Amino acid sequence: MEDKKPKVILLVAGEGKRLRPYTLDRPKCMVEVDGISLIDRQLAVLKAEGLENIVMIGGYKVDMLKRYEVELKLNPRYYETNMVWTLFSAEEELDGDVIVSYGDIVYSREILQALLKSEADIAVTIDKYWESYWQARNDNPLDDAETLKLRENGTISEIGQKPKSLDEIDGQYMGLMKFSAKGVKQIKEVFHAAVENINLLGKPVENAYMTDLLQAMINSGKVITSVPITGNWVEIDTVKDLNIDIVIERLERIDHE
Repeated sequence: MEDKKPKVILLVAGEGKRLRPYTLDRPKCMVEVDGISLIDRQLAVLKAEGLENIVMIGGYKVDMLKRYEVELKLNPRYYETNMVWTLFSAEEELDGDVIVSYGDIVYSREILQALLKSEADIAVTIDKYWESYWQARNDNPLDDAETLKLRENGTISEIGQKPKSLDEIDGQYMGLMKFSAKGVKQIKEVFHAAVENINLLGKPVENAYMTDLLQAMINSGKVITSVPITGNWVEIDTVKDLNIDIVIERLERIDHE
């Protein structure tokens, strides 16, 4: 009997203010690179791997996303909240095995396959060779990087903090992760505990990043396993990202897989 494929939840509520003027008339995920939108590129990879149960959680200019033949949910507070709140705006979709992905990234089938093969309850893809990509995107790669520390067994001990040196970065978080049914239960437990305490790592839950929620899970004793990948993925966060050579080169490789 063939294994049941996980559901995919795409977090696509963002305005993409750093991508203006390209996001003045469309959600961030619909910005085009080389004539094809980020969301179309990501959907093509997901469907090539047989992942058809896809949910988008939108916000900014959400009506534009109705053209896609997927389940569409809404974070009505998209303009004042962040990724964690967007995800839990459709908490009912967190059921069984689930892949969660940001809407401003594109990745290869090889990366998706590596994530699907992981048997961990909480698996997070990380780019072990991130530095050259970040150098192309930023004058100082530490400017937009986050800490990510690994234990010897490949589990994550720290994620999402501001690094003081490259030594604090064993890989770069991509915004692509997978939860088993057990992992879904764990993430819900930590989220609801934070809501009850009106606090997630010292900030309002509404403003928390996914890395904050992952770190809170680590702090509570949950095991988060890294899935090391290399190369073929991109994140489009600024206007500069649209035009750097490494982005175009990587997208061409993904297109020709």
